[in-house]
Amino acid sequence: MSFGNPLELIGSLGWLSIIILVILGAFSMVSWGIIVYKIRRFKKITQEEDQFLRSYELNSVDQLSLKADAKTFPLSPSASVYLGICERLPSSSDLLHAQTKLESTLEERFPNRSYLEKVANYIIQNQINHQESYLPFLATTGNITPFIGLLGTVLGIINAFREIGVQGSASIAAVAPGVSEALIATAAGLFAAIPAVIAYNFFLSRIRKLAFRVEAFSIEFLNSVEESEKLFKEKEVEVAR
Repeated sequence: MSFGNPLELIGSLGWLSIIILVILGAFSMVSWGIIVYKIRRFKKITQEEDQFLRSYELNSVDQLSLKADAKTFPLSPSASVYLGICERLPSSSDLLHAQTKLESTLEERFPNRSYLEKVANYIIQNQINHQESYLPFLATTGNITPFIGLLGTVLGIINAFREIGVQGSASIAAVAPGVSEALIATAAGLFAAIPAVIAYNFFLSRIRKLAFRVEAFSIEFLNSVEESEKLFKEKEVEVAR
């Protein structure tokens, strides 16, 4: 029997082996779909992250323009951190009002640094959770598909020994179909597992690098907020005098 034709190859397999191959094929197809989706997604995230950081460097003084730019980069983690912190800061009109009316400053002060750091950490973790979506499936595929393939291997070996017992001979004709069935299941399991494991580790590495980058931005931005708070308090003291 020739195994060059895929239909002949599938027809030579037992129904349990066919079920195993269908399961492995489903895992492989979904995994490749996730891999393609995540590659495109990370490419878009990286582009928007780079664009926002460039905008931050150019418009760090003009907060209104920077806020408008940040809203156009919904996939940028740093833009999300920036907008999240800005939502908890007094607006420029509030600060102007606070400077002209001293009695309102007690209600319109900057939040403390510890609170803003917690806000930034929460937003960063939320972004990481979004970026890790579908990765557990890749990890599951990489972990269990070799064992599913191993199950097919065992079934193939069992069929090989059964044929030896039926024919009363250990000839190639008796052993080859079962061994072929076993090797096919093993290859299918590895074909599903290897790309999933490589992609999983690659995406985790990208997420870690991006998280470090966003954390560095949040530290820099919080320092600038702290400096603005000091300037505001100095002006507040001058008004009090």
